[in-house]
Amino acid sequence: MYLTETITAIATAIGESAIAIVRLSGPEAITLANEVFTGKDLTTVDSHTIQYGHIKDPKTATIIDEVLVSVFKAPRTFTMEDMVEINCHGGKIATQRILRLLLAQGARLAQPGEFTKRAFLNGRIDLAQAEAVMDVIHAKTEDALKMAVSGVDGKVSQLIQTLRSEVLTTLANIEVNIDYPEYDDAIEMSNHILKPRLEEVQVELEKILHQAQTGKIIREGIATAIVGRPNVGKSSLLNRLLQEERAIVTDIAGTTRDTVEGTLRLGHIVLNLVDTAGIRETADVVEAIGVEKSRQMIEQAQLVLIVLNNNEPLSDVDRELVTMTADKPRLVLINKMDLTNQLDLTELQLAENELVKISALEDWGLNQLEGRIQQLFDLADFTSEATENFVSNVRHIGLIEQASQSIQAALEGIALEMPVDLITVDIQDAWQALGEILGEEAKTDLIDELFSKFCLGK
Repeated sequence: MYLTETITAIATAIGESAIAIVRLSGPEAITLANEVFTGKDLTTVDSHTIQYGHIKDPKTATIIDEVLVSVFKAPRTFTMEDMVEINCHGGKIATQRILRLLLAQGARLAQPGEFTKRAFLNGRIDLAQAEAVMDVIHAKTEDALKMAVSGVDGKVSQLIQTLRSEVLTTLANIEVNIDYPEYDDAIEMSNHILKPRLEEVQVELEKILHQAQTGKIIREGIATAIVGRPNVGKSSLLNRLLQEERAIVTDIAGTTRDTVEGTLRLGHIVLNLVDTAGIRETADVVEAIGVEKSRQMIEQAQLVLIVLNNNEPLSDVDRELVTMTADKPRLVLINKMDLTNQLDLTELQLAENELVKISALEDWGLNQLEGRIQQLFDLADFTSEATENFVSNVRHIGLIEQASQSIQAALEGIALEMPVDLITVDIQDAWQALGEILGEEAKTDLIDELFSKFCLGK
């Protein structure tokens, strides 16, 4: 019943614009569109053509809008079903009235991501490609977009499918050995046939996981917390980095009482910046909540920028921040370098590459940040061309890690000379984990959950 229904939705953002698109997909898409269209008979036109005409209410004969209607006939469509796209003038009223007319004719309002979901269910794309569609929409940098387009094109899927085929070939060899035990000695097969093949697969999985860390950073950005005690220049730094007055700057301690957020594109990467409340002991209830939130942000951050004041001696709060971030990726920014030096960092024993000297007020030293961050996250030698086969989706990374652990368990079983049929269990787990990336082993509730995150009309 699900795929026999014709669905419709507005495929463009709601608001004033030059053009808006109302999309239909399903067995009755062309017929339903034809019932509200004046112009050529859409049921007789060729596929992949655009027809000029008007949308009118069939009950009142009222003209709603002047439109161009694109007709796409199955199976050469995105969903592999008949599809129609009505290109009307942008604006809330026209698009909503056209949508209501189509619903009145018998179409059903599409669920979020249902067009892409149908493309997946009808076999046009796999699950990894479907998820990459959303990555294209949400890409924040050129590199993130290039990586997402590569996913839509199926390059990541091909990478996973190749590995899965290698695992399947190994499983087939095991089945031959079990069905025809005289074919090979079990231990000899494990050591001389299975082991080298599994080691090759494991090397590839580890390579993908290593690259995935970079891919995830490019796709999602780096959660970055700017921390320090009051009046060291955190808010000034945030404003300078974002090139706008996002945070209030005063000489009064405790001005920033809640987190202030912003996004900064820094070369290949995006910093998701959070300016936190100055950390200090305070009797102010509201400020105390902000200070506690700052401590939580430090725990959650992928990168911590500790701001110290060059014009003041080291404080206990400064020492505490350096100590509590010892195990986290961090940079220590020595701010107010335009003022007299009173800061002695000798006791902190910080590495030279952890320090960046800046003046947020004079706007200098900040250009060093990009290079230091690239070094910190192993991005110094990164090139855009390397992103084509990068896996960046968190779900995919988790499943590849699962597959890698299963292959490692199989190799350990071989080392212990376990029976081949027991080793098979771990190899099958790896095969299934890789299949879940492509959607071949995915459960229905998982698929529903993934597509529910899509925008309406996609």
